[in-house]
Amino acid sequence: MKILVLNAGSSSQKSCLYDLDILPSHPPQPIWAAGIDWTVNPDYGVLTVKAQGIKQEINLSSQDRPAAIARMLDTLVTGETKVVANLADISIVGHRVVHGGTEYSQATMITPQVKETIKKLIPLAPSHNPAHLEGIEAIEQVLGDVPQVAVFDTAFHRSIPPDSSLYPIPYQWSELGIRRYGFHGTSHQYCSQRAAELLGKPLESLKMVICHLGNGASLSAVKGGKSIDTTMGFTPLEGLMMGTRSGSIDPGILIYLEREYQYNPDSLNSLLNKESGLKGISGISGDMRAITTAMAEGNQRAKLAFEMYIHRLKSLIGSMIASLEGLDVLVFTAGIGENSALVREKASQGWSFLGLELDLAKNAARPRDEDIATETSKVRVMVIATAEDWAIARECWHLSP
Repeated sequence: MKILVLNAGSSSQKSCLYDLDILPSHPPQPIWAAGIDWTVNPDYGVLTVKAQGIKQEINLSSQDRPAAIARMLDTLVTGETKVVANLADISIVGHRVVHGGTEYSQATMITPQVKETIKKLIPLAPSHNPAHLEGIEAIEQVLGDVPQVAVFDTAFHRSIPPDSSLYPIPYQWSELGIRRYGFHGTSHQYCSQRAAELLGKPLESLKMVICHLGNGASLSAVKGGKSIDTTMGFTPLEGLMMGTRSGSIDPGILIYLEREYQYNPDSLNSLLNKESGLKGISGISGDMRAITTAMAEGNQRAKLAFEMYIHRLKSLIGSMIASLEGLDVLVFTAGIGENSALVREKASQGWSFLGLELDLAKNAARPRDEDIATETSKVRVMVIATAEDWAIARECWHLSP
């Protein structure tokens, strides 16, 4: 079975193709992978394709995304990166969809009704859901009636109980859909399952905090394999301090900025989503690698940004532990979680009252899918390579007609 995965973001489009005879227990390597980056140049996107041991870069002259996706898919069947004889050989296509609202608690086959729901939810995910629809419709144009599956970021968090998912505002607003949805659900679910597998313990027996730390970042409290709390909320802006997003702040600040400095919804959106977080405090970058480099060179604002990041991360880990009423496993994943030994070290300090002990040598040794706690630690600390694309492909396998 050939399974194509599309993972569309606000400024990028990633895709890969898996060729499966059986469903393996560990993530296999895709036979083809491609990505379009729209941020390199305002006039064109850059398509990067990897297959057959070859890497190609192609400039796309137009920001017509459906046309760009069609060009990307063309590399599957032409040139040095050709891996299939015909696009009709693709059995099923899976899409990551950021927002599924309250309608979907699991992956689902895409129908006109599902597309209408994704469209209806654009106001809740204006940077992402339009890109998902473009991807779905581009596949319809190129591959016709091939089965397509939507895997929702929000689905894993539908198990969060009302005392955590509702906001303390007039109740009628919750009936209009203003509630905590949570995001990165595909990653949180995969990492919790993978952690249990690596530890050789039943998922149902474990209390875990999953730290998905990338440019966007969120935590989840996973009890018995189900999400019972998370840090992102109505939008992906709530929670942790992130690369360019503020995370949670006093909402009174927004009222103050509107009254005293004439901010409007658009300028507030730009301030909180694009100019805050690590970038806003450091004045350098939203990239943790740039922050730690500048910090090592003595930059005090970079140091402050890092310390604020760790403080807020640890505070919210504590909040997740409180929801779980205990902790068996602390998991780090995504770009920062998987690659920054310093972030993992600092985030793991101060939990000795729980019996958590980090093995500094293991932490520094570029761990991947490993336990980096000491042998005597009462809490296991895992570094797990998130595999959202594989998790989507796995859902396609199970739903395939």
